[in-house]
Amino acid sequence: MGGADTIISGTVPAGGQRLDKALADASGLSRERVKALLGEGRISLGGKVAVQASIKPAEGTAFEIRVPQAAPAEALAQDIPLVVVHEDEALIVVDKPAGLVVHPAAGNPDGTLVNALLHHCRGQLSGIGGVARPGIVHRIDKDTSGLLVVAKTDAAHEGLARQFADHSIVRAYRCVTAGVPKPPAGTVRGAIARSSHDRKKMALVEDGPHGPARGKHAVTHYRMLAALDGAAPDGAALVECRLETGRTHQVRVHLASIGHPLLGDPVYGRTPSKLRPLLQRLGFHRQALHAAELGFIHPISGKALHFISPTPVDMRELVVELCADGQDAKVMAML
Repeated sequence: MGGADTIISGTVPAGGQRLDKALADASGLSRERVKALLGEGRISLGGKVAVQASIKPAEGTAFEIRVPQAAPAEALAQDIPLVVVHEDEALIVVDKPAGLVVHPAAGNPDGTLVNALLHHCRGQLSGIGGVARPGIVHRIDKDTSGLLVVAKTDAAHEGLARQFADHSIVRAYRCVTAGVPKPPAGTVRGAIARSSHDRKKMALVEDGPHGPARGKHAVTHYRMLAALDGAAPDGAALVECRLETGRTHQVRVHLASIGHPLLGDPVYGRTPSKLRPLLQRLGFHRQALHAAELGFIHPISGKALHFISPTPVDMRELVVELCADGQDAKVMAML
């Protein structure tokens, strides 16, 4: 595991073709595989990361494709503790701790939520997600805590996927931002795509005249629950975000775009200098983000389900430390 990428390089054989077709012809990979690698930021064109499958590069343009090592044929079942919020024959809802990766991938071949679920569910998970991520309908970042629903049957997987696609899933996050949002409530809209400068990051991209030029449409509704006065003058706030869409790193990218990145976020934010000693003292080394609420229609029974996860201890401690004298009781009641 963890072997080096396979490098495929060459030049575009003919002009006037879409990039995905041109690279498929030149590399022997399928067009779908090329599109997936584009989405992962693994293809460069003329020395720059390429992201759009539809562009038409000139004949002779140099390309490089980095193909990751193949995933194992099967993920291993591992006895890793899980906090199960709900379980029935069709699905399971878990409360994921920060630090747990959702599914195996390069760099994390095991020790993931999927490995834990394979043990807990005795291998009975939907196969639609593929061998490396059985049952996974959606995911949250490794260092984000909170609620996640996983499908145990293909019918449940398909039903949940439809609800995610039509944005009818209820999802709310609690987070702590650097600075106090003004206005205190609003909506952030902006298409999100993989950064052309750093493939490990996502970025806002401009919309075209008829929708996003590239990337995926994303909408986040936020409201400030409390300004944490003890953090003045730099400021911090306890904020709730409700997702209309669910894109990779959506909350982190959108809040950073309005000047209020999450405290502790190592990728999209810079913790104010005044607050760095506090985070170090608390040992808080993750983005302050918790998936606190999850609601959906059970894809088999049709029953409405709604779950709330209490804010984890590390985030509660952070919030208490950021409160002004006499403010903590009122704020803690919101968590």
